[in-house]
Amino acid sequence: MKKIIIADPISPKGVELLKNCEGFEVIEAYNSPVEKVKELVRDASAFIVRSETTLSADVLAESKQLIAIGRAGVGVDNIDVPAATEKGIVVMNTPTGNTIATAELTFTHMLCGARPIPQANAAMQSGGWDRKNFKGTELFNKTLAILGMGRIGTEIAKRAKAFNMTVLAYDPYLTEAKAKSVGVEIVTLDEAFAAADFITVHMPLTSATKHMINADSIAKMKKGVRIFNCARGEIVNVPDLIEGLNSGKIAAAGLDVYENEPLEKDSPLRGIKNLVLTPHLGASTSEAQESCGIEVAELIANALTTGEIKNSVNTPSADADTIKKFAPHMELCEKLGSLIQQVSPNRIAKLKIEFFGKLAETDNTLLILAVQKGYLKKISDSANDVNSPSILKNLGVEVQVARSSAETNYAELISVTSECEDGETHSASGTIVGKNSQQRIVSINEKVVEVAPKNCLLFLRNTDTSGVVGIIGTVLGKHGCNIANLTVSRVDGEKTALSVYELDEVPSAKVIADVEALDCVSRLKVVDFTK
Repeated sequence: MKKIIIADPISPKGVELLKNCEGFEVIEAYNSPVEKVKELVRDASAFIVRSETTLSADVLAESKQLIAIGRAGVGVDNIDVPAATEKGIVVMNTPTGNTIATAELTFTHMLCGARPIPQANAAMQSGGWDRKNFKGTELFNKTLAILGMGRIGTEIAKRAKAFNMTVLAYDPYLTEAKAKSVGVEIVTLDEAFAAADFITVHMPLTSATKHMINADSIAKMKKGVRIFNCARGEIVNVPDLIEGLNSGKIAAAGLDVYENEPLEKDSPLRGIKNLVLTPHLGASTSEAQESCGIEVAELIANALTTGEIKNSVNTPSADADTIKKFAPHMELCEKLGSLIQQVSPNRIAKLKIEFFGKLAETDNTLLILAVQKGYLKKISDSANDVNSPSILKNLGVEVQVARSSAETNYAELISVTSECEDGETHSASGTIVGKNSQQRIVSINEKVVEVAPKNCLLFLRNTDTSGVVGIIGTVLGKHGCNIANLTVSRVDGEKTALSVYELDEVPSAKVIADVEALDCVSRLKVVDFTK
């Protein structure tokens, strides 16, 4: 009997689906304290959570036979995915079930920010009749800036167009063709801040987006701007938002997410008259809950009965034998995708994946997915083997796959090329070598190299003269950056060379600045494989 723990409430239809499966013992353990969760996980085969229950490394350490974790929703912030992966536990989510619900909640916040309906209702419920103090504004002919044009951002754009709003989109990875099809105009972040009457955030939480809305960005906005966040709480700097609301620079705001949840009872956000707060209701519709509940139940049932894996965030969706066979290639492909994303300009139109040698004669579905997931690794916090193709499609990026019979120096070769809308291209090729299946990058932008894609690679375009390696090495050594390996690619007749340094750790901003300041270095790019 396989025990399934449902730690957070899901749709009754989802619960019933699992209870009707032969061989399952279903335990509904809602609102369990952490010690109880640790007890339950010890003999469970599967765990289903929403956002309330946290499956930390300490909790997962207690598991003895856990096979799968199902998240009824998109974000997996409450699940220690690396810890689950280390223990061989597959983590699956339901990335599409709450798209419409979140988009509609965001638009509700926008409408409440334009017309102070919650405040007027509170006054009426208290016996008042004050029409003068609740004057609002219209969405009609206003400018909306959407920061992040994924599934939810796209749905909001559709609704905003129906209100006759001018829609601007900031998304470093959205192509002009896709923007045109949705009816939005691509702008820079500063242009979005300066032009918008309304701003809504729909970006993943990354180092680049954390506290994206802060005092500096608010200073660039119009007086009377309205700001809404139903994505990730950490994207908005709360003290700076409060200052903007109190000063009148921000006319109104709406939040559904917070840096710490639940929101503290004494939070300074509470009681601000021109701020509407909701308790993380993005997926709280009967339709979204039912969709996510049924979907997560199906995912868990299939994983436990047939071994089928879908919507996995930490392992390819395939059977165990295939995964074992292609594991080194899949890891290499993911790193090639990540490398190309990090060396390319933000906005590309095409991602080309080409296979040579033996790989040109096999089913490369898993490898193709791995490249796409790797490319999106630093772009989307919900990208996995299942939804990566749709995310790239939504960004307007065409994925082209080719199999070539052309001769190469390797029995197997994988090449990944990014193509920008202006025709600029960047490429990288890799292979597996040796009995231990070691990964190697063997060319960058058609320059021959040989490096292992580990930890961090430092790419430099430097003068091709004696002593340069020593100069650069001295700067790295001064900061304690250990060089694991170095390869230099030279072309006859050129006065510069491509140097690739394998580093044991990602260099700090100070290290990068010092290397860039060297007269012998004309270009620098850091590729980080640690995240």
